[in-house]
Amino acid sequence: MIVRSDALTARGRRTREALVRAGREAFDEHGYEAVRVDDVCARAGVSHGTFYTYFASKEALFREVAGAVVGEMFAASVVGPAAPGDPYARIEAANRLYLRAWAANSRLVRMLEQAAAGEEGLRELLLELREVFVRRGADGLRRLQEQGLADPALDPRLTAIMLGGMVEHFARVWLDLGEPADERAAVDLLTRLWARAIGLTPASTSAEDT
Repeated sequence: MIVRSDALTARGRRTREALVRAGREAFDEHGYEAVRVDDVCARAGVSHGTFYTYFASKEALFREVAGAVVGEMFAASVVGPAAPGDPYARIEAANRLYLRAWAANSRLVRMLEQAAAGEEGLRELLLELREVFVRRGADGLRRLQEQGLADPALDPRLTAIMLGGMVEHFARVWLDLGEPADERAAVDLLTRLWARAIGLTPASTSAEDT
């Protein structure tokens, strides 16, 4: 029987956390396909049977790890209240934070994409996890449209998917494939492209502030 996480004792939570931590390390080092449940158990210092008290399968553990990684990326790329109020500056900050979050977690994200190609459950997970970024981008664009700072004719969701895909693809080419680029210059260009695509420019936002 799988023990629900909300029904765990303190000891059970520690064991579950140890399995998630061990799984993340194993997946990061060896890749999804190469990792066995026994490998994770050895790292976590638990028995084979204990693993199945908390997770139904390796896929279930990987889902947990992938969800944690994307959650960390989402949190790391949030532009907090301390950032400038200027919309252009906030887009710039979001792009910079996203690239850095990708750099820290790209191996596991790529692993999820590769595993999702062969497992329907992981494909659904990938779509669910990407949705949190799409929703954030769409909500941000919708607010700018309501403020009269972005093109009102744009579909917020589709625009967020397309522009977010631009940043994600650049992150992959730059950080994973080794395309030479300076971070500052790359963030500046990504931000100009994003802002122009939605009808927002540094000049127009400055005018709003004066």
